[in-house]
Amino acid sequence: MSAPVAEEGGVLRGRVWKFGHDVDTDVMAPWGVIARPFEERRGHVLKIRPEFAAEVAPGDLIVAGRNWGCGSSREQAPENLALLGVAAVVAESFGRIYFRNAIAQAFPNVACPGIWEATEDGDELELDLATATVSNRRTGAVLVGQPYTSEMLSIIESGGLLEVLRQKVAAGELGDGEPSVPGTPVPPPTSPRSTP
Repeated sequence: MSAPVAEEGGVLRGRVWKFGHDVDTDVMAPWGVIARPFEERRGHVLKIRPEFAAEVAPGDLIVAGRNWGCGSSREQAPENLALLGVAAVVAESFGRIYFRNAIAQAFPNVACPGIWEATEDGDELELDLATATVSNRRTGAVLVGQPYTSEMLSIIESGGLLEVLRQKVAAGELGDGEPSVPGTPVPPPTSPRSTP
């Protein structure tokens, strides 16, 4: 999965689809269709708004209340949203596992307290990923969310955690320090990990 295309200055712009609080991963990636090809599961994504999967357009943004992505750990939840063309999710807060899965897949999600009250369905938002600044073009409201750490932003800009790993392996930054040969497994660490 690749990072969304930002307009000039790294700012995403899109139409808002507004969802409520406590939207769980089960409605983003329903169990009964979770293993099917995307085109077969597409119509089941976020059926709490029946028109969403058919009408969402590439570059649209989701605005949500508290605890977006709570529930089961389903990598397909952020994946399905990205495959539908959603550019990012801006929410009051996120379920932790969902948020980690989204970063690992280079799918932007920004926590921004106050966003739910400051936005209506159909508004146009601008989202600066580097600063977590959200601007509502209809109302002029500007909110600042929680910016990504430099590591998280780097993962998103690189195209996801697997891409970061591929780059590190190719550069010889993992294993014994020797450049890797395609198909060669990365050797295990020389010392055991310490655990708390």
